[in-house]
Order: sequence, then structure tokens, then C-alpha cells
Amino acid sequence: MRLRDTTIWLVCIVLAVALLIIAGDELDFINSQRLQMRLISNEPLENAPPSLAFATVAMGAFRGLVVDVLWLRADRLKEQGQFFDAKQLAEWITTLQPRFASVWQFHAWNMAYNISVAIPANQADERYRWVKNGYELLRDQGIPLNPKSIGLYHELARIFQHKMGSVSDDVHKYYKLQLALAMEPLLGQADNQYFDALAKAPIDFQQITIDPNIAQIITALKAADKTFADDNRFVSNYLSLRQSPSRFDPQAINTIDNFRGTAALQKFDIFAKAYYLRKTWKLDPVLMQRLNQAYGPVDLSDPNKHLPLDWRHPNTHAIYWAVRGLEVAGKEEFSVDEINTDRIVNHSLQNLFRNGKIFVYDLPPEKLSTEPIYIPYRAGMFVKDDPSKRPTKEVFLRSDLRMFESVNKGWLARIEKYENIDKHDSYESLKIGHRNFLRNALFSFYQAGHIQQAEKIYNQLRKSYPSDDVNVPFIIFVKKRYREELKNIGLNNAKEIVQMMLREAYFRYALHDDDEAFGREKMAEEVYNYYQGAYLDENRIDLPDLKLLRYLALIDFLNDERYPLNLRLSLRGRIKVERPELAKQLEQQEQKLQKQLEEQAQ
Repeated sequence: MRLRDTTIWLVCIVLAVALLIIAGDELDFINSQRLQMRLISNEPLENAPPSLAFATVAMGAFRGLVVDVLWLRADRLKEQGQFFDAKQLAEWITTLQPRFASVWQFHAWNMAYNISVAIPANQADERYRWVKNGYELLRDQGIPLNPKSIGLYHELARIFQHKMGSVSDDVHKYYKLQLALAMEPLLGQADNQYFDALAKAPIDFQQITIDPNIAQIITALKAADKTFADDNRFVSNYLSLRQSPSRFDPQAINTIDNFRGTAALQKFDIFAKAYYLRKTWKLDPVLMQRLNQAYGPVDLSDPNKHLPLDWRHPNTHAIYWAVRGLEVAGKEEFSVDEINTDRIVNHSLQNLFRNGKIFVYDLPPEKLSTEPIYIPYRAGMFVKDDPSKRPTKEVFLRSDLRMFESVNKGWLARIEKYENIDKHDSYESLKIGHRNFLRNALFSFYQAGHIQQAEKIYNQLRKSYPSDDVNVPFIIFVKKRYREELKNIGLNNAKEIVQMMLREAYFRYALHDDDEAFGREKMAEEVYNYYQGAYLDENRIDLPDLKLLRYLALIDFLNDERYPLNLRLSLRGRIKVERPELAKQLEQQEQKLQKQLEEQAQ
């Protein structure tokens, strides 16, 4: 070998050794950075069988092979209905491979959908625990570890929108109630000014303590009750004190009374709620306020002003997580997860239009019986409920026509987004959905008595989606729609339909939702007149007088134990004060019926 070749060979060896030494020196730093940036996970498996624990340690870099085997096994267990076993495997997979986004989706979906419905419907609190486990897993663990995975945001939004916001689960009203009760103390009657204050509040506890006036409140509470000694739990304890003073030393609530009405206490209260929203619910008040401005219901007195969304509603939370996913992980290009997340926004907005008003009332005493009830569980099986675990409150949902403009803008924005991205499939399906929404919305406004708004929507429908059936005057289109609706309802149910509409009108009136109440009364009258005119010559269709139906509907509502007692009792008083003509008609009808009963008795 020539000297030149030998020299080159020796230089290469020296360089290689030097580079290996340098790389080795940097390895510890690189690994520490990977851990700090949460790019790897070396957390030990808990409760894992010895064979699995040994395999993960012994195989080292081949942990991916173990994950593949576990994933196949988990999927097989799910197909076999062994959901709890599949849950355990999913937990191990997320520990071994925290960047495996699909497993986080599977894990959350398995708990929220499969395991929850395996619990009998009479154990609503236990069912809700598993639904809560599902969305908390994604919100608190999966998304922080995979912030760019839009599929995780979609799955989280879907749990709020579909599992909690729809009616697919037997105990869906319990889910809605629990979310409403949790958000009520934080955002129950919040206005735009309140949300502005939340968005501007300090982010961490140390920032707020800089204010000397607030520092006095903190010091006084720590002196009053040792529970407040832990700064990490100070805010949550403070909010608990405001809601349940009996859980703390009486001196603690006395301290609050001493500062009540001061600017310092008000400022700390705003901070505490903003802090709790950020830390516990992972909701950013800045984004919440942006969503209020973009999607909130329109103030009927000022069309340019958006009122805040109702954050007690599951669909509002669905919108938040879908929008956050689109902003953080969206790529402005067609993908199944992205368009499905966009659809979550549209469908959630539409659900708020249909059922956006949420009312929480105490159940009447007659529904709080201590007698056990046997509830159907499976074919031929019944389970006994626990009276002590029955909810003492109930949720009622009603439509919110103020959401129309927000829903309409949402549809148009997404149609524009996908016009050039996915021209044939998603774009066309979005246009069909928007067209159907306009058709249903104009009918809803017409039923509620908002004729001008209904005509405005009809003009938009004709311009955007021209077709033969909308190439007619507005009133003809509505009447045709009415006839189609009534024919579908069926002739034999005419009396029941009118009474149910009137009962709904009384319910709306009791809630001070007067526009909707008027709309239901108007619709009931139109249905009554339609049947009377269409079947006037048929003796078998002899509907009672409309005044009598009004009276019977009111009696039905007042005696309906599904509605809170205080709501029913207050209705008669409001009718006497605000609608004396209706009260007089009802009184005359009552006297007429009483006279007929007396004559029959004689």
C-alpha cells in the first residue's frame, strides 16, 4: 500500500473516532432536550403483566413492535365487546407511544361510547364519569402530546356535539345538566364586557398577587382557613368557598363579606374564573371571546352586535375545540379529518339554532319520590334505580332563532373554503346542507311570526339555489310546505297536534319566550283552520272549538309533572296580568264546562 493511501486511511479513522466522541458527548444533551420537548416517553407501564414489562425493557428501540401487537389485540377485544380490556391495552399503548394519535382517539371513543353505554341507564352518574373520562383524556393528555393532530380535536369536539349534545344516549339530558351546572358559576349570565375582562385577566397566580389590595384578600383567607395555605389549590378552594361556604371555616366566608363590593374582590373573582377555565377546562378566554364575536347569537335590537354564546351548552364546547383544531392543526387543504372538523362547526351551530336555549329548573316535589323505579336494561332484564342518586334538576332545550345569521355565515365560509379544494364531493355536500338549512329556517321564522325575516331567507334561497319549487311567490311556497307537513302528520291526530302546539306555546310563555309562544299559537290556529276547511264535510272530523282546545291545553300543561312546579304555578298569574282577554276566555270556558258537568250530574 502506498504511503499516500495509508495516510488517508489513518486520517479517516481519526476523524471518525473524533466525530463519534463528539456525538457521544452531545447525546445526553439531545436526550434531555427530547424529554423536555416531550418527543419521547420513558414512563413505566403501571399494572402491566410481567411479560409485557419485560418485553418493553428488553426490546428497547423495538418498542414499536410491541405497540403493533398491542394495537391489534386491542382492536380484536373491541370487536369482541371486551371494552374494559381494550381500555387497559390502549392505556399501555399511549404510554409506550404517546405520539400515536390514533390510539388516543380509540381510547377516548371506547370510554365515551362503548364503556359508558355498558353501564345501566339508571346509573347516569357512572355513565357520565366514563364520558367525562373520554373527553378529559383527549383534552388533558392526548392533545398536549399531539398538538398538530387535527383528528384529536375532531374526536374531542364530536364527544361534546354528538355524545352530550344530541339525543343518541338514553341519559343525554343528564350529561347536559352536569355540563350546565359546572359552567353556570363561571359563565352563567356572562355578557361581552365580562368576557373581555376574562380575556384580560392575569394568566398565573403570582401575577395577581402583585396587586397589594388583592394580596390582602389572599392573606386574610389563608389566616381564616388553613385549606387556603396551598397556592396551587387556592383558586379552586376560593371558587368552592363562593359556592359552598359550609365546607370551610366560618371565618373564611366572613373574610369574603369584609371585602364584598370592593374592586379588589371583583378583580380577583374575574381572575379566579379565568384561571379555572384555563387550567381545568383548558379553555382560553381570548379564543372564547373571539368565538362569541364570530358565532354568538345576534342581538335582535342591534343586528351588528353579537351576544355571547351559551357556554353551558355542549355544542358551544364542540365549536371551541373544532375551531381550535382548525387553527392549530388545519392545513387549508383537503383531508378527511379537516373537513369533518369543519362540519362539526357547522352542525354545532345548526344545533344551537334548533336547541340553543337551555333552561335549568328544579324538579317539582312530586318527581322526587323515594320509591325505587325498575328501569328496562336489556331484553327481559330490569334494574332498580337508587332514588338518592336521582337528579334534583332538569334541563329543557328550545330553539334560538337569534343564531340564524351565525349559522348562515358559517355555512357560507366553509362553502367558500372548499370551493377550489374539493370541488366535487365536500363542496357539493356543503351546498346541499346549506340549502336544506335555509328551507327549514325560513319555515321556523314563519311559524314564530317573523314574516319579514322568513321572506328575506326565502329570497336568499331563490338566489343561491334556484329550482322550480322556489320559483313561486313566498306565501305559496310556505302554504305548500304547510300542506306537506300536515299531510305527513296524518288526519287522525289533528286534535292532539293542535293541543300539543298550544301546550308548547304555554311552556314558551311561562319561560318569557314570548315570540316563540306567539309563533306556536299562530301555528296551532293555522293547523286547526286547515283541518276544519279541508274536512268540513266529513262528520268524522269534528274538532272541538278552538277556545276549548286552548283551555284543555292549559290544563294539560298545569298538570304535567314533567315541568317544574314553580314554572306551572307562575303561568296562570302571568296570564291574568298580561293577557286578561285570554284569562277571561279560559275562565268562561271553565264555567261552561262546570255547568255541563252539573247538568250531567242532575
